[in-house]
Amino acid sequence: MALKQADVDFFRPMWRRVLATAIVAAWCAYETFFSHDQLWMAVTGAAVIYCVWNFFLRYPKDTQNPPGTTGGGTPPAAS
Repeated sequence: MALKQADVDFFRPMWRRVLATAIVAAWCAYETFFSHDQLWMAVTGAAVIYCVWNFFLRYPKDTQNPPGTTGGGTPPAAS
């Protein structure tokens, strides 16, 4: 499942993608080493895989449009 454009725009800064993945990975580690709840280990493990796949492996590499600009390289219009 590909990310929607709104999600791509929100997660454009690398720190947001790293933070989201780290939070889910920490939750997965907690479930694995402390809770031992197999359902949540599977759910959080799948979420970590989803984050890595979508945020790092399949994330669009858009070098034409710097963050905070529209398609032509100009800042977005104020609303």
